[in-house]
Amino acid sequence: MAAEAFEKIVEDFEFIEDWEERYRYVIEQGKSMDPLDDALKVPATKVDGCASQVWLHPKIDGNVMFFDGDSDAMIVRGLIAVLRKLYNGLTLDEVMAVDARAEFARLGLNDHLSSQRSNGLKAMIERVRLVASQA
Repeated sequence: MAAEAFEKIVEDFEFIEDWEERYRYVIEQGKSMDPLDDALKVPATKVDGCASQVWLHPKIDGNVMFFDGDSDAMIVRGLIAVLRKLYNGLTLDEVMAVDARAEFARLGLNDHLSSQRSNGLKAMIERVRLVASQA
């Protein structure tokens, strides 16, 4: 069960056949995010396992998860934006129930990311799930 905002990305991807255009779309998603405050780019928010610099700053509001993030790589920043649309606004139980790999497979991204980017995406997903499980 993905957030409604993620379903919009799935719909958009159905109309974009060229992978270069899809990458541009993901990058544009990242560009549309507000930058993460430098004060939040600390070791506690840094995601290990990513080739680029990645920070995720989670916020739990009652039982609902939200997070912001940033990266020094444009495509990774875009992946963070997509992850935010997948998870933001879901309850902690819903976050844990999401099969992120299956959701990203719906976009075809699993087959078109480098192994380093795939590992980084996996690390970001694991961080989100860890925060949800510990909240």
